[in-house]
Amino acid sequence: MLKFLSMVYNVIGTMSGSSLDGLDIVFAELTEIRGQWTYVIKASESLPYEPEWVAKLSQATSLPARDYLLLHTAYGHYTGQRIMSFIEKNQLDHKIHFIASHGHTTFHIPAEKMTAQLGDGAAIAAVTSLPVITDLRAVDVALGGQGAPIVPIGEKYLLPGYQYWLNLGGIANISAQLPEQFVAFDICPANRVLNALAAALHKPYDDGGALAAGGVADNSLLEQLNQLDYYTRPWPKSLANDFGTDTILPMISPLRISVQGKLRTYVEHIAAQITNAVKALKAQQPEGPAKMLITGGGAFNTFLVETIRQQLVLLDVIVEVPDEQTVSFKEALIMALIGTLRWRQEENVLSGVTGASRDSINGALWTSH
Repeated sequence: MLKFLSMVYNVIGTMSGSSLDGLDIVFAELTEIRGQWTYVIKASESLPYEPEWVAKLSQATSLPARDYLLLHTAYGHYTGQRIMSFIEKNQLDHKIHFIASHGHTTFHIPAEKMTAQLGDGAAIAAVTSLPVITDLRAVDVALGGQGAPIVPIGEKYLLPGYQYWLNLGGIANISAQLPEQFVAFDICPANRVLNALAAALHKPYDDGGALAAGGVADNSLLEQLNQLDYYTRPWPKSLANDFGTDTILPMISPLRISVQGKLRTYVEHIAAQITNAVKALKAQQPEGPAKMLITGGGAFNTFLVETIRQQLVLLDVIVEVPDEQTVSFKEALIMALIGTLRWRQEENVLSGVTGASRDSINGALWTSH
C-alpha cells in the first residue's frame, strides 16, 4: 500500500472585521496531502471589543501620523495579549507553530497601490514569543491588485463542493468558480450598515433580522441605493470600509423612516445586489442548478438569509448555511491557511480574483528570537 506524506500545521489565525464587533481567534490543525487540504478547528473564540477599542479603531483614519503609528503598536500588543489569554485558556502552550494575524484594516486604497492594517507584527511576536505573519494583502496591492477579497483561496482549498461562496461580514463579498478561473469581489456593505442602523435603537445588531422583518421597505430609497455607481463596475473590484459609513449611511440616516423600515430597505438592497452579482456570474457558467455556501456574521441574520434565498431560488441556486463554528470563524480559519501557505513559500493570493499582474506570496514574517 502506498503511503503519502502529510504535512500538519498547528496555527492560530486572527481576524478583525470591518463591522468592529470584535477579534476572532481560531486554533486550527491544517493538513496537506498531495495538494489536498483538510482542517479541524480545535479551539475558537470571538472576543468583543471594549467600547474604548471600538472608538480607537473607528477613529484611526483621522489620526495624525504619529498617533496612528502609536495605535498600530498598541493594537499589536493588545492582539498579542488576547492571543496569550486564548493560549492559556485552551492549554495550547508549545502546541503552536505560528500565528497568522490579519489585523484591522484602516486605509485600503488599491488605486494608489496602498493598503494598511493595524496590528504591529513585531509587537504580537514580542508578547507571544511565537513567529507571526502579518500584512497578508500588501504584495497583491503592490502588484496592482485590489488586495481583496483574499478569502477565496481558503474557500477553494478548504470548502469545496459549491459554485458560489458568499461571506456576509461588514462587507458582503462573493467567490465563484468560472470555467477558466476563480473570481471574487466585494458586492456591497452589509453588517457594517445594518449594525449602525440597529444602534439607533441601542442594539448592537438586529438579532435574527427581527427588526427588519417588522419593517416596510422604502422603494424610493431602495432605488437610489441600487443605482450607486460601484454596482455597475465589472469585477475585480473591492470596497473600502468607509463606503458603508461615508456613502451609504448618509443616504439613509436623515430620512424620516422608522429604523425598522430602514433595516428592511437595506436588507432588500443587499439581497438585490447579491442577486445581480449571481446573475452576472451565472451568465459565464454552464447551465443548471448551483449551490451557494453562506458564512460570516450575517449568516445568523435569518431574515436576511431567507430574503436572499427567496431571490436566488428563482435562479436555480440552492443556499446552504454550514455549522455555527464555520459560519463564525471562517475568515480567521482562512487567515491561518493564508499564513500557512506563506510559511511554505507558496502563492496565497489569486490574481484572477484581485486583478493583480500575477499570483503572489503575501505576508511579512516576524520572529521573537
